[in-house]
Amino acid sequence: FLVHYRALIFPLLIRAGKPTPFFTFVLALLFCIYNGYLQGRSLTNYAKYPSGWLKDPCFITGFTGWLIGMAINIHSDHILRNLRKPGESGYKTPRGGMFEYVSGANFFGEIVEWFGFALACCTVESLAFALCTLFILGSRAKQHHQ
Repeated sequence: FLVHYRALIFPLLIRAGKPTPFFTFVLALLFCIYNGYLQGRSLTNYAKYPSGWLKDPCFITGFTGWLIGMAINIHSDHILRNLRKPGESGYKTPRGGMFEYVSGANFFGEIVEWFGFALACCTVESLAFALCTLFILGSRAKQHHQ
């Protein structure tokens, strides 16, 4: 959570485009740090798992969902970063990967990722984060689709 892909890694991979306002970056960073703290604290101090939890179908399904969501997210961002050649501007419709099925494949991947995490962890805190992700990224995906 502290080295969150969307907040820290993805911006460093972007070659060009509109700059992100510093205040927005700071808010995203603070959110990731605070959310990482809350998720980590809930998992280490409050969540209780039986000894075979890592073999439980709920954990395996959730972990698989998290992994698939992360792969969709990273691949979709790769497609978005490579839409335009150097010097080009203007809107281009992304093609390939999950963009063939949904217009906001990067958002879809992140939503799948965090619902998988919530299923794997089975905590109220992880579900709350997944729902917040759904509502925030769902509204952004709708705006991008329009």
